[in-house]
Amino acid sequence: MKTIDAQVIYRTQAIVGEGSLWDHDNQRLLWVDILAHKIYAFDPKTKSNMGFDIGQDVGTVVLTESGLWAFADQDGIGYLNPKTGKIKSGPKPEVNSPNVRFNDGKCDPRGNLWAGTMAYDVSEGAGTLYEFDSLGGVNKKIERCTISNGLVWSSDRTKFYFIDSPTYVIHQYDYDEFTGEISNKKVVAGISKEIGLPDGMVIDSEDHLWVALFYGGKVIRIDPKTGKIVYEVALPVPNITSCAFGGEDLDELYITTASHMMDKEGLEKYPLSGSLFRVKVPFKGVLPHKMKNHF
Repeated sequence: MKTIDAQVIYRTQAIVGEGSLWDHDNQRLLWVDILAHKIYAFDPKTKSNMGFDIGQDVGTVVLTESGLWAFADQDGIGYLNPKTGKIKSGPKPEVNSPNVRFNDGKCDPRGNLWAGTMAYDVSEGAGTLYEFDSLGGVNKKIERCTISNGLVWSSDRTKFYFIDSPTYVIHQYDYDEFTGEISNKKVVAGISKEIGLPDGMVIDSEDHLWVALFYGGKVIRIDPKTGKIVYEVALPVPNITSCAFGGEDLDELYITTASHMMDKEGLEKYPLSGSLFRVKVPFKGVLPHKMKNHF
């Protein structure tokens, strides 16, 4: 199995960098710093990193067909106009749950945003994976999660993959593109606790899964047909949170990291914690789905 090294592309000390997503139309990376309340747009050509303060914890960001950015914040979703900085509120299913916040999320092939929650104290079973549709509807997809995290859909739109981090497994569901229903849950890969906690996830054009390993210092590529790790990207920091394919040819892997809960000694040992990284890989990604919206 081959291992290659990622290089820092933007040095910063994000608390919890997350939610990386490639904006192909503008050739930039969208990402968030959850606990700093920030959504960022990083331009790899100019190395600029434009930030927007959402005013509360923000778990993920996705593109919409209208050009707005949809995001999952502490208690629901909202929409940001990146040209004006104005925010429009969306459905807030967790408005009465101050101990819970939204975490990772992505758009499905139907143009709906799926985003999940977790408790601040990581209480077991306190999280829910929600689906937000373009008309303001909210559906519960998976209940009693602990840390709702990485999620992707297969290229033929028949499979949905999901990570509830403390289970240390990747679950596969059958996915119905016409109804959005998921069924027939099964484990397709297990992650050894010794190599790290599975966090964010992205899928490539060969339907292999790339999983960021918190505490593990790497991103692993998994063949869901065998459950085996077939490729690795190593980083000089321990807490890897998400990854996204980008670049003109979608053959560059962008990776977010975290400095959260690291003490002074840890930050001195791993001074690049919280930075953005990038590596060119011999594989290609796929474009992320955009959210449909009615405004």
